[in-house]
Amino acid sequence: MKTRILIAAIFVPLIFVTLFFLPPYAVTILVTIITVVASFELVRAVGASTVRRLYVYAGIAAAIIPVAVLFGTGSIFFRVLLYTVIVVLFADAVITSTSAHRIALSHIAAVLFGGVVIPYFLSAIISLKLFENGRFYVLVPFLVAFITDGGAYFTGVFFGKHKAFPSVSPKKTVEGCIGGILTGVAALVLFGAIVGLSQGIAVRFWALILYGLGGGVVTELGDLAFSLIKREFSVKDYSNLIPGHGGMLDRFDSMIFAAPAVFMLAKLFPAF
Repeated sequence: MKTRILIAAIFVPLIFVTLFFLPPYAVTILVTIITVVASFELVRAVGASTVRRLYVYAGIAAAIIPVAVLFGTGSIFFRVLLYTVIVVLFADAVITSTSAHRIALSHIAAVLFGGVVIPYFLSAIISLKLFENGRFYVLVPFLVAFITDGGAYFTGVFFGKHKAFPSVSPKKTVEGCIGGILTGVAALVLFGAIVGLSQGIAVRFWALILYGLGGGVVTELGDLAFSLIKREFSVKDYSNLIPGHGGMLDRFDSMIFAAPAVFMLAKLFPAF
């Protein structure tokens, strides 16, 4: 626990400075690092580490998408990359079907999800930074994901009685899930109040509540989804990259679903 707290105390301020103070290209570098490492971790988790060329496929795709989003061509690049990666993977699978290093369907799914889908979802963080008042919007998915996770944990510890999804995440409780979402909503309302008072910006609190509710639900889903993958492939942590936290996917799993949800809601219902 001490290691976990120490690492958080170091990296949370660094992430905040990058998101809030630095320009969009710095945020793009941060997202690219997260997505490339996450793609490697997912490929490894499904047991494809011996087929090393899969790391290349996933890593290249994961590195290109955030940069394309920065330059406003994310949607077309997503479609082109998705098509290209599918063609390359199945061509590889056919050619190597009798080889000891053949590609399984689970490997193809891992590369597509880890190398294309996850980077595209997380690149919503870059899109939020590019908004007017983007330095405020870009913090929202991090607040939603991290505080919902933390709120769910502590609510579950102190008040949890009813198991929510015992076959997927044995420790997660109904009370914890509800508490996490409500904690995330409260955090966004407080964030809105701080922004409004310190910056003199008109804040639509009903929109922030909507971000908290929608983002909180998919935050919980993201956590469960990647727990399901770990259980399916008997993996405890995706890696030991971050001491006390596991891998990049262990730390940012809930963000993968939360970031695009916040982006879509902010696009429809601006809060700042």
